[in-house]
Amino acid sequence: MAHDASFAADEESVLLLHPHWKVLIRPVLVAILVVIAVLVVIVIIPSGSHAALERLVAGAVGILALMLWLIAPVLRWQTTSYELTTRRLRVRTGVLTRHGRDIPLARVNDVSFERGPLDRLLGSGRLVVESAGEHGQIILTEIPRVEQVHSALFRLVEEEQRRLGRQQPTQP
Repeated sequence: MAHDASFAADEESVLLLHPHWKVLIRPVLVAILVVIAVLVVIVIIPSGSHAALERLVAGAVGILALMLWLIAPVLRWQTTSYELTTRRLRVRTGVLTRHGRDIPLARVNDVSFERGPLDRLLGSGRLVVESAGEHGQIILTEIPRVEQVHSALFRLVEEEQRRLGRQQPTQP
């Protein structure tokens, strides 16, 4: 795997995740309803001199609605990433304008997770990472396999703190 130029020399990617697929359930259901509605409208348009044009307009409106209700959420899902490296937690979001936030593992004070009944059923959850610094807390929602991510993050935080503890000179 090629080394990411934004990584430190000895930094490696451990996990790269997108939000859980359940965030796409609502847009897909809306898309199905839009298709059904357009088909019903096309069927009930009475035959006549303008029927073909009316059906074409109904189809075009349906395609536009699908683009708004399905493509935008899918792009948002695809362009959101959570990456855990040996040195930091990286969050990247945005389709047209990219936003990023990095939390050095050495600054992480606490890691916790929450899983509701639906989350437990689908294998996702919410990860809460508290860190020393200006922003204090980051909440990552819809994390797939949240318990495994929690364990990996906790383990990496401990390793990073041990690594930094060894590098600091001892004081008399």
